[in-house]
Amino acid sequence: MVGQSLEMVYQNIFGAVIASLLGFAFLYRLRGKKAARAIVKTDQNGNCLKSSENGICEAKISTSTDIIIVGAGVVGSALAYTLGKEGRRVHVIERDLAEPDRIVGELLQPGGYLKLIELGLEDCVSEIDAQRVFGYALYKDGKSTKLPYPLENFHPDVAGRSFHHGRFIQRMRQKASSLPNVRLEQGTVTSLIEEKGTIKGVQYKSKGGDLELTAHAPLTIVCDGCYSNLRRSLCDPKVDIPSCFVGLVLENCQLPYANYGHVILADPSPILFYPISSTEIRCLVDVPGQKVPSISGGEMAHYLKTKVAPQVPPEMYAAFMAATDKGNIKSMPNRSMPAAPHPTPGALLMGDAVNMRHPLTGGGMTVALSDIVVLRNLLRPLHNLNDAPALCKYLESFYTLRKPVASTINTLAGALYKVFCASPDPARKEMRLACFDYLSLGGVFSNGPLAILSGLNPRPLSLVLHFFAVAVYAVGRLLIPFPSPKRMWVGARLILGASGIIFPIINSEGVRQMFFPVTVLSYYRAPPVN
Repeated sequence: MVGQSLEMVYQNIFGAVIASLLGFAFLYRLRGKKAARAIVKTDQNGNCLKSSENGICEAKISTSTDIIIVGAGVVGSALAYTLGKEGRRVHVIERDLAEPDRIVGELLQPGGYLKLIELGLEDCVSEIDAQRVFGYALYKDGKSTKLPYPLENFHPDVAGRSFHHGRFIQRMRQKASSLPNVRLEQGTVTSLIEEKGTIKGVQYKSKGGDLELTAHAPLTIVCDGCYSNLRRSLCDPKVDIPSCFVGLVLENCQLPYANYGHVILADPSPILFYPISSTEIRCLVDVPGQKVPSISGGEMAHYLKTKVAPQVPPEMYAAFMAATDKGNIKSMPNRSMPAAPHPTPGALLMGDAVNMRHPLTGGGMTVALSDIVVLRNLLRPLHNLNDAPALCKYLESFYTLRKPVASTINTLAGALYKVFCASPDPARKEMRLACFDYLSLGGVFSNGPLAILSGLNPRPLSLVLHFFAVAVYAVGRLLIPFPSPKRMWVGARLILGASGIIFPIINSEGVRQMFFPVTVLSYYRAPPVN
């Protein structure tokens, strides 16, 4: 009897313990549900109405992330792959992951291709029908000159590449998302999360949802392009729109110089042609000003047929007219904006969000890829990124180290556009003609400028020397054989005009940072001690 009583006691104790554990688990789960209801309110159908704190439906993404990248264009996707390959946990948030359809970002200069190789992304120009580009053909008043890139000292594979922009972007996105530590998500970033002056992450909405999500990371890199809605708190944006590009695709057409970009010094401004596939030629017509003739109303087609078509080389005239009749005409503003970032703990601004130049020279992607190499090298010695103030101070060196290359390409784009545009001013006319003839001389006279334009040798001093060599060449032609007072006056105005073109651009880029970066303190920033 005593044994049976003890057995019953043990059973009761065991049952009590099990009941207590089950009761505790039930209460804990119920408490969690109540807490969740305190944060997010829903309607009868379970749809989110609002949170108790800020009136919006909010959820927190708690995955461990080292770096958030806003935007998955050229910079965002290439940067995600580069940092992911370095072992960083990267979360990329892109507004639209569908293949983009743009009329710029289609020509990668040889210098940019070298950076692509350095980042391990050279296979992104394969399997997209990309075309090799070996230089430019320049046209003026019916005359033409062939300007090859100075590629003699490089591997035979090194050349420019032209392609459909969207295909290139999709290849880089696929490359980035192939890494297990890179997460690519479609969503619209609405704001940066700031606490006591430090960026802690972003708020965003996922595709097709009203749920406001938050993502946190020690470093947020904003590279959401020329239409960035986040840059105002991170830089001083001074955007200039000197012109617009009107884009057409020519079919069943062969360029006069195969595998060369073609630049027509037309009136009032340049026309570009370059291959984007084995069967298609991109035509970009520059229209000065911020407004273009109406496309939907037929005014643009009339403008192209009556004003532009007569200046197109005969070999491309029929294809140009056919493309105009087809009606698939697109336009976009050409923006330029010098980099003027505000150092902000926890955040970094890159790409067109912080710096733009006229796309005439096709240097944008070269600058972008060069910037990624600079940032990768700066971040490489850092084991963690959690000390935001120290990291911010250290990354000030990024904007200094990028300056010589970026500013040289930016300055060339702005200066060359102004020289290539038609003008009634005799001095400007002479400068434009002299530029064409100077480049036509070949040898060092074309190799030097083409090395700068291609990104193979983007040295600011070389740019200034060649720019004023053109001006001196123009003045020399005016004064020989007999310098008249009128010619001397035009020559003086030509030198003043050349100075008025290039010096304001250099000044906006920063003379000290562009020519003497070693005199800037941030050039010597040492990595913070982790």
